[in-house]
Amino acid sequence: MPELPEVETTRRGLEPHLTGRRIHGVILRRPDLRWPIPAEIEQQLPGQRIEAIRRRAKYLLLDTEVGSALLHLGMSGSLRVLPGDTPVRAHDHVDISLEDGRLLRFNDPRRFGSLLWQPAGETHELLRDLGPEPLDAVFDGDYLFQRSRGRSASVKTFLMDQRIVVGVGNIYAAESLFTAGINPLREAGKVSRARYQRLGDAVKDILGHAITRGGTTLRDFISPDGAPGYFEQELLVYGREGENCKQCGRLLRYASIGQRATVWCGHCQR
Repeated sequence: MPELPEVETTRRGLEPHLTGRRIHGVILRRPDLRWPIPAEIEQQLPGQRIEAIRRRAKYLLLDTEVGSALLHLGMSGSLRVLPGDTPVRAHDHVDISLEDGRLLRFNDPRRFGSLLWQPAGETHELLRDLGPEPLDAVFDGDYLFQRSRGRSASVKTFLMDQRIVVGVGNIYAAESLFTAGINPLREAGKVSRARYQRLGDAVKDILGHAITRGGTTLRDFISPDGAPGYFEQELLVYGREGENCKQCGRLLRYASIGQRATVWCGHCQR
């Protein structure tokens, strides 16, 4: 599933091609994705100018004067800006055509993505209870320490709770905990302030670096089969079950935490 860096890379790639453009029309090739597509998408978007393209957690918002199209890529979704005469392929479910002749196309083979509507001046229910963005100033080690007091859940589960902080998915939680030297099974309420400081810094550094890595392929977002850059070739623990730690050489450990595969180093992470 695309994580925050991949979604932010998508946002940055689309931004120069969409911001300020007026929407000519909307074509829905099916009435639903993960959920039914609201009627407002077809009724209110045509004729509107795209004022901004924003990201909140793993959602993208196309802002217009009357409201925002709220997009989630799900497990397999992608967005591309294409020439208006580009042939339709399998799983091309939505086209948002622009007055300059191009279109924004949403392709989603598994249909776990979504296209919803947020009226102007309102916050969609999916966004209301979300925590802060991990790259915002309000998110740091002190914030994590305060929110963790009295919590018996594992620190990895705590870090992946979207009410605590958004967008730190399985990959980046595992990598951040390794960098901070924290065992992912440790109770969140028993991690010290100093160690949370290291964790907060690690989250910011790793997500920021992953976004930069994805940003090297921004040009691909205007081609039919372009794909964002990923961070996977630099992973230290995620997905490396049965391999040795790159830092100490010992065999990495594996467990399932909250039904998520978790790999860590028993020597480097305490």
